[in-house]
Amino acid sequence: MNIIYTLHSGKNNKFIYYVKAYARELTPKFVCRRRCKSLLQAIATRPDADYIQQRIDYYCRLNTPITLSSDSPTLGEHHRSKSKVYYFDSYEFTRYFPDHLQWRFLKGDITYVPDQPTIVKSRPLQCDNSNSVLLKLDKIRHFIFVNDHQPFSAKQSKAIFRGKIAGKENRIRFMQMYFGSDICDCGEVGKSDDTPTEWHTSKKTIREHLDYKFVIALEGNDVASNLKWIMSSNSIAVMPRPTYETWFMEGTLIPNYHYIEIKPDFSDLRERLQYYTTHSDEAEQIIRHAHEFVAPFRDKTREKLIALGVLDKYLKLVNDTK
Repeated sequence: MNIIYTLHSGKNNKFIYYVKAYARELTPKFVCRRRCKSLLQAIATRPDADYIQQRIDYYCRLNTPITLSSDSPTLGEHHRSKSKVYYFDSYEFTRYFPDHLQWRFLKGDITYVPDQPTIVKSRPLQCDNSNSVLLKLDKIRHFIFVNDHQPFSAKQSKAIFRGKIAGKENRIRFMQMYFGSDICDCGEVGKSDDTPTEWHTSKKTIREHLDYKFVIALEGNDVASNLKWIMSSNSIAVMPRPTYETWFMEGTLIPNYHYIEIKPDFSDLRERLQYYTTHSDEAEQIIRHAHEFVAPFRDKTREKLIALGVLDKYLKLVNDTK
């Protein structure tokens, strides 16, 4: 069953990802550096130049030069480690800049704001997070989009939740409230000795999730990693308002416009699902708005330019260069 799930999960292909990543390392850095200036200059001539700059400024909210501590590493010291995906996803863009430039970089699910400007995958909302500079990291796990041909009207009129539960209080509380209910097919896919055995279940593929009209998106260590593929489908994400964000700009999502908002204590889930089940026209509007939100992230050329722009702005400010 594990082999079947792996082959049909709908997730990004790790083999292809690593082949491309290792091949990228074979390209001499000077080739990328020669192209960097022309790539960045080309932004100004594009019809979407204003949009690109807005995205750059959203991810990197720094506006004045700031000196990093003397122990900050240089780009040339950035090497492969156990967290290979964070290295590969950052190296894809750091290789365009000189090795001597200093920076700060944190791997993993970052839920706090560093005391110095730092490149991160995730940052908290509702606070001054200027020192958290977002880059598109761990994209093989987080950035999955689907082409869903099953219309909303043909799906089951209930919600589905599958996820790892251990150590995640909000998910444990959700399971306690809705496991075995008639409105949500719930299950824990990460086996844990700290949770009831009856919660444990096998994984479902993304395609199997999309047989349901509603898919629960709950934050785990930081953001809900399934949110991107839900919003690209003909199902609807159901979740409390985000408290963290990544490159996907979760902080700009509009409740009941891009997703169905439920209370942080999940107490209104039944009411919200019943409403959008009986008001299918409003539900389909949310789906259209979600697709519109997702569409820009599918443009690989523009996404590359934005990432280079973010690093260029960040590195200039923390190294006080022009």
